[in-house]
Amino acid sequence: MNIQNVNALSVQEFVDVFGAAYEHSPWIAERAALNRPFADLKTMLQAFSEVVKSSGEAVQLKLVRAHPELGHRAGVDPELGAASASEQASAGLDRLSPEEYSRFKVLNEAYLQKFGMPFVICVRLAGQGAAKTVIMDAMERRLEGSAKEELVEALMQIDAIAGLRIKDIVTQ
Repeated sequence: MNIQNVNALSVQEFVDVFGAAYEHSPWIAERAALNRPFADLKTMLQAFSEVVKSSGEAVQLKLVRAHPELGHRAGVDPELGAASASEQASAGLDRLSPEEYSRFKVLNEAYLQKFGMPFVICVRLAGQGAAKTVIMDAMERRLEGSAKEELVEALMQIDAIAGLRIKDIVTQ
């Protein structure tokens, strides 16, 4: 789908196509649609990002909390969307050894306890092969940050995730 086709969609069609870009948050696509026409893909991605940035901290936290915990065993997390399941699988998070699973569980619990939200990272950008290690190392490093820093980082990661999902749909 090219940008002209995107601009021609009704708001409902736009939400149907792009509503899953931000995990369980089709309202972002609905609001971004109101900023059309988009000149190009970059402008479109900025419109989505601006909706998130202008939504206020309580809504931003709700968006972060809509994301799944990383490294869950298959079938354990009924809220895991198809895109998240695929992305986690691409990083090998669906094939954790017992030791890796245990480490993820400990890190996820520590992160949630400290920040009141799940750890979010764009696993598709974490790198193939060593992605599991890169992600776990990032979790450990980010546990040292403040709640404010982590909210900012989580929102940047969410924009990266959504950006890749949108780029999977829109051709340039």
